[in-house]
Amino acid sequence: MCKIVGISYRQLDYWDRTELVTPSVREASGSGSQRLYSFDDVVALRVVKRLVDTGVSLQRIRLAVDELRRRGTSIAEATLVSDGTTVFAVDDDAQLVDLLRKGQGVFAIAVGPVVDELRGEVTAFPSERIDPADVVPAEDVEAVADATSTGAASA
Repeated sequence: MCKIVGISYRQLDYWDRTELVTPSVREASGSGSQRLYSFDDVVALRVVKRLVDTGVSLQRIRLAVDELRRRGTSIAEATLVSDGTTVFAVDDDAQLVDLLRKGQGVFAIAVGPVVDELRGEVTAFPSERIDPADVVPAEDVEAVADATSTGAASA
């Protein structure tokens, strides 16, 4: 099990004892007994491992897992998103939920549609013609900027 998930036996034991991820088929019943994990349990272990690897603290992962349980969702069923600090879940309505703030909704903006929308609006604007004589060469703009930053430009 540890090899599949990529964790040590000590981590597996600790996560079980602290009820972060427990075996749902058969729990350990003393020294020498073996735990038996379901496939969903293994998925949950791997997800916790990946969250740890991305920098999320075990304390925050535990809060996120507790919130998922409170909502009646297992880790294996959830779609999780993390920035390395917090953990979000995507719910059935495709809304982002901050699991560390007791399920507070978070706004997500897909940038692609915004870009497409703006392209359409910008191309619909009446175009303005620029007289080539009014265009300032780039090197002249840089020279003015340099002179201004050194105090050599006059007001």
